[in-house]
Amino acid sequence: MFKKLFILLFFTVSAFAQNAAPRILLPRSPGWNVVKEGDTLSFQIRLHPDSLKSYYNFGIQQGKVAGMELDSTGLFTWTPAYHLVDRVEQEKIFQIIIEAKDDKENKITSNVDFKVLHTNRPPVLNSLKSFYVQYNHNNVYKISQDMAYDEDNDPIVFVPNLETLPEGMNMSTQGEITWNPSLNQFKRLKEAPQYIEFIIQDQPAKASVKGTLRLEVTQMDLPPQITMVPKTDKIYLRENEKVNLRFYLSDPNGEEDIDVFDFVTNAHDFPKNTLVRNSNNQYEFTWSPGYDFVQDPADTLGFYIDFFALDKTQNREVRRVNFVIKNTVNEVELDRKNYSLYYGVLVNAWELLEQLKEKEEALKKDYQRARKGKRGRSVVNASLGATTGLSSVIANGNANTQKTISAVGGTTTLTISTLEATEVIGKSMKDVIERLNYVIEKKNEIQTKGDIFARDYSLKAARRGSDFIKKVDEFNNTMNLKGMVALELNAAWESKKKPTEGNIKRTFKDFVMW
Repeated sequence: MFKKLFILLFFTVSAFAQNAAPRILLPRSPGWNVVKEGDTLSFQIRLHPDSLKSYYNFGIQQGKVAGMELDSTGLFTWTPAYHLVDRVEQEKIFQIIIEAKDDKENKITSNVDFKVLHTNRPPVLNSLKSFYVQYNHNNVYKISQDMAYDEDNDPIVFVPNLETLPEGMNMSTQGEITWNPSLNQFKRLKEAPQYIEFIIQDQPAKASVKGTLRLEVTQMDLPPQITMVPKTDKIYLRENEKVNLRFYLSDPNGEEDIDVFDFVTNAHDFPKNTLVRNSNNQYEFTWSPGYDFVQDPADTLGFYIDFFALDKTQNREVRRVNFVIKNTVNEVELDRKNYSLYYGVLVNAWELLEQLKEKEEALKKDYQRARKGKRGRSVVNASLGATTGLSSVIANGNANTQKTISAVGGTTTLTISTLEATEVIGKSMKDVIERLNYVIEKKNEIQTKGDIFARDYSLKAARRGSDFIKKVDEFNNTMNLKGMVALELNAAWESKKKPTEGNIKRTFKDFVMW
């Protein structure tokens, strides 16, 4: 009975196991899915029930990262690259989907999360060239970023081993070494090379790498070296702007080996006196292109200058600087021209005002004379009329005498009236008054507009505006006199006073002299 029950239970469990849904089994040990950059993660994926394993092949359905491998038996391996997680993040989650597929395309999937931790790598130091030094010279050696760097982009600092540094040598945290050896140090270095030691640390982790640098006396005939301040290879200038470049020369074989420092250029007729020697190894280049350097209608002009240094064996060092010069308006000349217009139109206005003032005085005198002449002629007419009226009394009954008196008096009165009407004698007071009013009105108009013009364009900046010429034309039109012939103005008139800037200033108070 017991044996039958056991056999029945066995077959029941087996049937249940065969009918249960298959699933992917992942490792359960702590940290199985955590890996550092550069380390290898490896584990075996299984199926439940295990008897199905031979019918399924494994693969990565989604999220595969470069370097991940999952073979058909379920063996997963991955070595995360160092660039996946930066030092700020410190860790990063990567998710993939694993699938198991049988020959009937039945699939079983499972999500897997991997935690990748950042790995700090020490700095990298490539092989350094020897530090060649010379006597009585401030030798400088810079360990460049190409030779020493950190693959994680961490900041790095250089820490020298002070026991290996010769006296007087300094090494900065940025990897710059300076040394001016004494005579004894230079002689010892000639006998045998020396080595200095240092370490490079990244920050803040302080992972480090050790380095050495060989010190030797310069044996080769090296070319001179040119240091230019400011350091640039292209300069943009406007006409009349000034450029100043300073050159410092050095030679690994000694300053006395420098023979020539000069320049050549493809610019036509470029002045050579722009390069000045301040000392044996210091030169200065100063130049300012004139306003006629770029010829119209060109907007810019480009050229180059090659500054070169030669040593006594004709070794050459060249530094090329490209120049681009922009065509620029000559503001000094423009201001001078605009001032001439400004001053000239005010001179015209001043001369016209002076002429109108003289004409005003003449017309006032004419008006006074016209009034006196009119009054005199009226008295004569009245006297002759009275004489004619009293002709009967004066003639005392003599008819011929009476007729003679009446004829003479009447004829004389009529003649005077006719001559006055035709302006043969005397001037029309109405005409004098009209011309006088026009002169006063025009004089006031020119004075007012001249004051406004002198004030609005007293500054150079205002005269550079686009409306200046227009205002000059408008002011000139204001000075056109409609009645010049009627006013009997002399076109060749000259003022008794000269149109000096002082006289212009007294007439137009806001006028500003050059």
